[in-house]
Amino acid sequence: MQPIKHLILLSLCLLLVNCRDSATKNTGLAINTNTKSLLLGDAFNLTIDNPKKLNITNVTYQLDGEIIANDAKLNDVTLGEKTITAVVTYDETIENLTKKIKIYNNVIPKIYSYEIVNTYPHDISSYTQGLEFYNGELYESTGQRGESKLRKVNYKTGEVLKNIDLDDAYFGEGLTIFKNKIYQLTWQAKRGFIYDVDTFEKLSTFNYGKSKEGWGICNDGNTLYKSDGTEKIWYINPENLTETKHIEVYTEKGKIPQLNELEWVNGKIYANIYQRNGVVIVNPKTGGVYGVIDFKPLRKLVTQHDKLDVLNGIAYHPERNTIFVTGKNWDKLFEVKLKEQ
Repeated sequence: MQPIKHLILLSLCLLLVNCRDSATKNTGLAINTNTKSLLLGDAFNLTIDNPKKLNITNVTYQLDGEIIANDAKLNDVTLGEKTITAVVTYDETIENLTKKIKIYNNVIPKIYSYEIVNTYPHDISSYTQGLEFYNGELYESTGQRGESKLRKVNYKTGEVLKNIDLDDAYFGEGLTIFKNKIYQLTWQAKRGFIYDVDTFEKLSTFNYGKSKEGWGICNDGNTLYKSDGTEKIWYINPENLTETKHIEVYTEKGKIPQLNELEWVNGKIYANIYQRNGVVIVNPKTGGVYGVIDFKPLRKLVTQHDKLDVLNGIAYHPERNTIFVTGKNWDKLFEVKLKEQ
């Protein structure tokens, strides 16, 4: 008889649990935002739909884990998909409600054209992934398995001043130089390399966190910023190389995916859009797009051949206040100045 009693007791317990779950799911409570999307700077109008007239005694709201007011203004937030959580108390019961919402930028991006200042030779065999000036010297990272390299280049002549080849297992991606160290990404191996900028001696490696892959990287002198081929740009702490947070790059209409090579220019991130031959100018705090540069015409100015690929490679020269751009297997490096249309 003892096993039967246990079975009956277990059945009653399961019934009670199922009843509680069912009751929770059938309260009808839901977060009402009056819209599925908002612009940066808009105010929330959060309420709780309560069709069964439950005795709600308290409601608190959170946006991605941060407590907010039901009428909070979206001034100091990042853009993209967010989760609103409401903790609702009624009849000595607490229920957590969630709802997804998207926040878009509140300005229309400016359109920039460019003036070609100079044209320099570029190694046509280089599948360019990263490009950056450091102390007046140009550094380049190239891709393709079995062909990936880290280089220091004389940008005026195209002469390779220093070169190391990556192991065939790695597909080289973006690079940046921070405090006399080169940080080079690889594509799908979830691993980056750190070198001495003068000797190219490999000092250490680091692994990625939540970011999917390695695409582009830049820095502002304090933080590293990394793209992973999506609309996300990740903040990396250079002290421990951990990803601390991310922003999502959005215009007033939607997200900008396939972000690739990155460059820090006067407080903004310039991000190449893979396969689009264009660059977006991004607010690093919110992810909002300030401007768009169409570099598509440059591709017609290089030697046309079977391996010719898309624009990739942005390097800002602070002393000359110009931007250098090239592409994968391009035989030219262009120095340009931007012009707002």
